[in-house]
Amino acid sequence: MEIETNEMLQASAEKLAAAASLLERMMERMEQREAEATGDVQKIVAEVDQEAAVTERELELERRLARAEQRIAELSAQESKGARKTLPATTAQLLAKQGITSLESMEAGALDAALTGLSLEQRIAVKSQLLRAGVVG
Repeated sequence: MEIETNEMLQASAEKLAAAASLLERMMERMEQREAEATGDVQKIVAEVDQEAAVTERELELERRLARAEQRIAELSAQESKGARKTLPATTAQLLAKQGITSLESMEAGALDAALTGLSLEQRIAVKSQLLRAGVVG
């Protein structure tokens, strides 16, 4: 009977050892899954942080754009109020050679007459610069 009890104890001990081994492997797998899940969570957190940084950058760019648009509107308002209009130096010199010193009271016909001594390309260039400067309309 003692032999049977020892054999039963030995069999139980082997089963317990096998179960303990199985539990250890399951624990290793669970730890591995937890590490993978933690890595996934860290990736998600990093992605959310990156999106937040992008959002902050977008907000800053929107603020800068709004300031630039406001400045453009202010400059356009100043221009429409008759702000000083300037010409490139070369255009002013070319007009001075043709006897034109003041553009404020000049009419289009007088300008054409004054520019007749210039080549076609020069006349086009002068008129386009005058248009850009807002001197003639």
